[in-house]
Amino acid sequence: MSTTTIVLIAIALLVVFFIAIYNKLVRLKNMVEEGWSGIEVQLKRRANLIPNLIETVKGYMGHERQLLTKITDLRAQSMSARQVGEKGRLEGLLSCSLANVFAVAEGYPDLKANQNFMDLQNQLSDIEEQIQLARRYYNGTVRNMNIKVESFPSNIVAGMFNFTKAEFFEIENEADRVVLEMKF
Repeated sequence: MSTTTIVLIAIALLVVFFIAIYNKLVRLKNMVEEGWSGIEVQLKRRANLIPNLIETVKGYMGHERQLLTKITDLRAQSMSARQVGEKGRLEGLLSCSLANVFAVAEGYPDLKANQNFMDLQNQLSDIEEQIQLARRYYNGTVRNMNIKVESFPSNIVAGMFNFTKAEFFEIENEADRVVLEMKF
Protein backbone atom coordinates (compact mmCIF):
# COMPACT_ATOMS: atom_id res chain seq x y z
CA MET A 1 0.00 0.00 0.00
CA SER A 2 1.28 3.38 -0.89
CA THR A 3 1.63 6.23 1.57
CA THR A 4 -0.97 8.22 -0.31
CA THR A 5 -3.53 5.43 0.05
CA ILE A 6 -2.86 5.11 3.78
CA VAL A 7 -3.22 8.87 4.24
CA LEU A 8 -6.47 8.91 2.24
CA ILE A 9 -7.88 6.01 4.30
CA ALA A 10 -6.88 7.77 7.53
CA ILE A 11 -8.54 11.01 6.37
CA ALA A 12 -11.68 9.11 5.29
CA LEU A 13 -11.88 7.37 8.70
CA LEU A 14 -11.42 10.69 10.46
CA VAL A 15 -14.21 12.28 8.39
CA VAL A 16 -16.53 9.34 9.11
CA PHE A 17 -15.66 9.62 12.81
CA PHE A 18 -16.48 13.36 12.87
CA ILE A 19 -19.73 12.77 10.98
CA ALA A 20 -20.75 10.11 13.50
CA ILE A 21 -20.02 12.43 16.42
CA TYR A 22 -21.88 15.30 14.73
CA ASN A 23 -24.93 13.09 14.10
CA LYS A 24 -24.92 11.92 17.73
CA LEU A 25 -24.83 15.55 18.92
CA VAL A 26 -27.74 16.42 16.61
CA ARG A 27 -29.73 13.44 17.91
CA LEU A 28 -29.07 14.42 21.53
CA LYS A 29 -30.00 18.05 20.83
CA ASN A 30 -33.29 16.92 19.32
CA MET A 31 -33.96 14.63 22.28
CA VAL A 32 -33.42 17.57 24.67
CA GLU A 33 -35.88 19.64 22.63
CA GLU A 34 -38.36 16.75 22.65
CA GLY A 35 -37.97 16.41 26.42
CA TRP A 36 -38.56 20.13 26.96
CA SER A 37 -41.62 19.94 24.73
CA GLY A 38 -42.98 17.16 26.97
CA ILE A 39 -42.50 19.33 30.05
CA GLU A 40 -44.19 22.28 28.36
CA VAL A 41 -47.19 20.14 27.39
CA GLN A 42 -47.70 19.06 31.01
CA LEU A 43 -47.15 22.57 32.35
CA LYS A 44 -49.70 23.86 29.83
CA ARG A 45 -52.20 21.20 31.00
CA ARG A 46 -51.68 22.35 34.57
CA ALA A 47 -51.93 26.01 33.60
CA ASN A 48 -55.22 25.29 31.82
CA LEU A 49 -56.57 23.55 34.92
CA ILE A 50 -55.72 26.43 37.28
CA PRO A 51 -58.51 28.82 36.16
CA ASN A 52 -61.09 26.07 36.76
CA LEU A 53 -59.62 25.43 40.19
CA ILE A 54 -59.65 29.15 41.02
CA GLU A 55 -63.27 29.50 39.90
CA THR A 56 -64.31 26.46 41.94
CA VAL A 57 -62.69 27.63 45.16
CA LYS A 58 -63.41 31.35 44.72
CA GLY A 59 -66.94 31.08 46.06
CA TYR A 60 -65.83 29.16 49.13
CA MET A 61 -62.61 30.95 49.99
CA GLY A 62 -63.64 34.55 50.40
CA HIS A 63 -60.79 35.34 52.79
CA GLU A 64 -58.06 33.81 50.64
CA ARG A 65 -58.30 36.18 47.66
CA GLN A 66 -54.61 37.09 48.02
CA LEU A 67 -53.58 33.44 47.60
CA LEU A 68 -55.81 33.01 44.56
CA THR A 69 -54.45 36.22 43.02
CA LYS A 70 -50.88 35.03 43.65
CA ILE A 71 -51.60 31.74 41.85
CA THR A 72 -53.10 33.59 38.90
CA ASP A 73 -50.06 35.90 38.71
CA LEU A 74 -47.58 33.01 38.97
CA ARG A 75 -49.45 31.14 36.25
CA ALA A 76 -49.18 34.14 33.91
CA GLN A 77 -45.48 34.65 34.68
CA SER A 78 -44.72 30.96 34.19
CA MET A 79 -46.49 30.84 30.85
CA SER A 80 -44.46 33.80 29.58
CA ALA A 81 -41.08 32.55 30.89
CA ARG A 82 -38.78 31.26 28.15
CA GLN A 83 -35.57 30.33 30.01
CA VAL A 84 -35.47 26.86 31.58
CA GLY A 85 -34.11 28.15 34.90
CA GLU A 86 -36.72 30.89 35.22
CA LYS A 87 -39.50 28.49 34.24
CA GLY A 88 -38.29 26.03 36.88
CA ARG A 89 -38.23 28.72 39.58
CA LEU A 90 -41.73 29.95 38.74
CA GLU A 91 -43.14 26.43 38.50
CA GLY A 92 -41.72 25.66 41.94
CA LEU A 93 -43.46 28.72 43.38
CA LEU A 94 -46.68 27.77 41.60
CA SER A 95 -46.56 24.23 43.00
CA CYS A 96 -46.11 25.63 46.52
CA SER A 97 -49.04 27.99 46.05
CA LEU A 98 -51.26 25.19 44.77
CA ALA A 99 -50.31 23.10 47.80
CA ASN A 100 -51.37 26.06 49.95
CA VAL A 101 -54.79 26.11 48.27
CA PHE A 102 -55.32 22.47 49.16
CA ALA A 103 -54.10 23.07 52.69
CA VAL A 104 -56.49 26.00 53.12
CA ALA A 105 -59.31 23.91 51.61
CA GLU A 106 -59.09 21.66 54.66
CA GLY A 107 -60.86 24.45 56.59
CA TYR A 108 -63.82 24.47 54.18
CA PRO A 109 -65.82 21.22 54.54
CA ASP A 110 -68.32 22.26 51.86
CA LEU A 111 -65.49 22.82 49.38
CA LYS A 112 -63.85 19.49 50.20
CA ALA A 113 -67.18 17.79 49.49
CA ASN A 114 -67.64 19.61 46.16
CA GLN A 115 -67.41 17.11 43.28
CA ASN A 116 -65.81 19.66 40.91
CA PHE A 117 -63.11 20.41 43.48
CA MET A 118 -62.43 16.73 44.01
CA ASP A 119 -62.23 16.14 40.24
CA LEU A 120 -59.82 19.05 39.90
CA GLN A 121 -57.68 17.66 42.73
CA ASN A 122 -57.51 14.29 40.97
CA GLN A 123 -56.62 15.88 37.65
CA LEU A 124 -53.97 18.07 39.24
CA SER A 125 -52.46 15.09 41.04
CA ASP A 126 -52.23 13.21 37.73
CA ILE A 127 -50.68 16.21 35.98
CA GLU A 128 -48.11 16.66 38.77
CA GLU A 129 -47.06 13.04 38.26
CA GLN A 130 -46.78 13.56 34.50
CA ILE A 131 -44.68 16.70 35.07
CA GLN A 132 -42.29 14.67 37.24
CA LEU A 133 -41.98 11.99 34.55
CA ALA A 134 -41.39 14.60 31.83
CA ARG A 135 -38.84 16.39 34.03
CA ARG A 136 -36.91 13.14 34.59
CA TYR A 137 -36.87 12.37 30.87
CA TYR A 138 -35.75 15.89 30.00
CA ASN A 139 -33.02 15.98 32.63
CA GLY A 140 -31.78 12.57 31.46
CA THR A 141 -31.45 13.79 27.89
CA VAL A 142 -29.77 16.99 29.10
CA ARG A 143 -27.28 14.89 31.08
CA ASN A 144 -26.46 12.80 27.99
CA MET A 145 -26.10 15.91 25.83
CA ASN A 146 -23.87 17.67 28.35
CA ILE A 147 -21.63 14.61 28.73
CA LYS A 148 -21.21 14.42 24.96
CA VAL A 149 -20.54 18.18 24.66
CA GLU A 150 -17.87 18.06 27.36
CA SER A 151 -16.21 14.72 26.53
CA PHE A 152 -13.17 14.33 24.33
CA PRO A 153 -13.13 14.04 21.29
CA SER A 154 -16.80 14.99 20.83
CA ASN A 155 -16.12 18.35 22.53
CA ILE A 156 -14.02 19.31 19.50
CA VAL A 157 -16.91 18.66 17.11
CA ALA A 158 -19.34 20.34 19.54
CA GLY A 159 -17.14 23.43 19.63
CA MET A 160 -16.79 23.52 15.85
CA PHE A 161 -20.56 23.43 15.33
CA ASN A 162 -21.62 25.51 18.36
CA PHE A 163 -23.28 22.73 20.34
CA THR A 164 -23.60 23.92 23.92
CA LYS A 165 -24.56 22.42 27.23
CA ALA A 166 -28.27 22.42 27.96
CA GLU A 167 -29.78 23.66 31.21
CA PHE A 168 -31.37 21.22 33.65
CA PHE A 169 -34.96 21.78 34.78
CA GLU A 170 -34.33 21.99 38.50
CA ILE A 171 -36.12 23.10 41.59
CA GLU A 172 -33.84 25.67 43.18
CA ASN A 173 -35.61 26.28 46.49
CA GLU A 174 -35.14 23.34 48.88
CA ALA A 175 -38.63 23.92 50.32
CA ASP A 176 -40.09 23.46 46.83
CA ARG A 177 -38.64 19.95 46.62
CA VAL A 178 -41.40 18.74 48.89
CA VAL A 179 -43.80 16.62 46.87
CA LEU A 180 -47.22 18.18 46.41
CA GLU A 181 -49.46 15.94 48.47
CA MET A 182 -53.11 15.61 47.57
CA LYS A 183 -55.39 14.53 50.42
CA PHE A 184 -58.87 13.49 49.51
